[in-house]
Amino acid sequence: MPQETLSTVAKYIYEYSNWTNFTWRDTDINALFGAVRHLQGKIIGQMNTLGFATKEEAMLTTLTLDVIKSSEIEGEKLDYEQVRSSIARRLGIHTAGLVPANRNVEGVVEMMLDATQNYPNPLTNERLFGWHSALFPTGHSGMHKIEVGRYRTGEMQIVSGAMGKESVHYEAVPANKVKGEMDKFLKWFNDHSPIDPVLKSAIAHFWFIIIHPFDDGNGRIARAISDLMLARADGTRERYYSMSSQILIERKQYYEILQKVQHSSSDITDWLDWFLHCLENALLATETTLQKILRKTEFWKIHENTEVNERQRLVLNKLFDGFDGKLEATQSDQIKAERNRSSLQAKVDALRQATLHKDGSGALLTNNRGIEIRGSVASLISVESGWESAVSAALGSVADALVVNDSDSAISAISFLKTESAGNAELLIISGSSEGSNQYPSDVVTLASKVSSATLANTISCLS
Repeated sequence: MPQETLSTVAKYIYEYSNWTNFTWRDTDINALFGAVRHLQGKIIGQMNTLGFATKEEAMLTTLTLDVIKSSEIEGEKLDYEQVRSSIARRLGIHTAGLVPANRNVEGVVEMMLDATQNYPNPLTNERLFGWHSALFPTGHSGMHKIEVGRYRTGEMQIVSGAMGKESVHYEAVPANKVKGEMDKFLKWFNDHSPIDPVLKSAIAHFWFIIIHPFDDGNGRIARAISDLMLARADGTRERYYSMSSQILIERKQYYEILQKVQHSSSDITDWLDWFLHCLENALLATETTLQKILRKTEFWKIHENTEVNERQRLVLNKLFDGFDGKLEATQSDQIKAERNRSSLQAKVDALRQATLHKDGSGALLTNNRGIEIRGSVASLISVESGWESAVSAALGSVADALVVNDSDSAISAISFLKTESAGNAELLIISGSSEGSNQYPSDVVTLASKVSSATLANTISCLS
């Protein structure tokens, strides 16, 4: 039986024939895959109970973090406010404190939004070339001129270490094979296959990284491709979790698992297991982020008429977004800031105090105790056009009350708020609501007749 010599043994996965016939052990990933799918559905379900403004803020925050963290993985730090402002302008989200963004930021944002907002569109060579051109608008990566908007024509090595002492971690697919490999990849990506899109997202990420078709930017484009397929998995343009944020946290393991599996034959179980664990952690982190967003939205809702200038609003938003860095200012700005420091701090303290007893709704909406919250009254009703103001006046603060099914649920909710020191919340119990209908003269129009709701059908009579 002929023996393979050392020179003929494949070093990298792409050197095997039919290397893209990937295999994996279902028994090793099935439980984890099920948990991830459950979490995805849970988060989308939670977001659907919230108001438009809160969902908009959650999506803006998620996309901002995704853009920043994906670049940070590659060692490039983007300005948070520029990224946030660029995304807000492109999505038509009205938010205070928008700032101009440089062309590098605009390019990264353009790529990410095309991937997530246009996820149903096919992935093509031309689309990828557009993403690559957006990432490198000057035709340079740092000080080095690179091939932009086309696949590389030179060989590619991933190296680290000082000049003269480089360590080669990976040699990518030869340049003369890149176009053929990418055609095969894109055909698979766009074909309808029985593979679940979450698993397809993981496979696509790995497959693209192995080919490494561009001179630079391959990691960011691979993550954009993953996000595109995850958007298909969720079936929505609304993004509420950031895979790139979690990859940055697990960056060491990310590179380790890639380096390990790139030397395998075709079994990518280890990569799928890592990817699913990373996605699970990203989804779990989203529940914490959602709490912050709910508090922020509630804060500005309560203080929509409080006098706060743009600079103060910017500082408060940074605090809510978890900013822990150093706020910088020019010399002239520092003088003005010094004069306002005491009054601003007092206002921040006062506003924070005002919200201490107002954030219970957010805690209940994202509780992990199994307490069923149907949503706010306002989110559960439909009002006939032209009657919004009258219904709003009639409901008053009840519009923001959270709906629960029965008194047991209400008691559980109150106990949860108390034990967690989560603040207060107004509750509306719908069981036992009057099912009788009051009799009114035929020429009397009741507000109840202008409001409809499947959940609150028996409770609406209180508007009569």
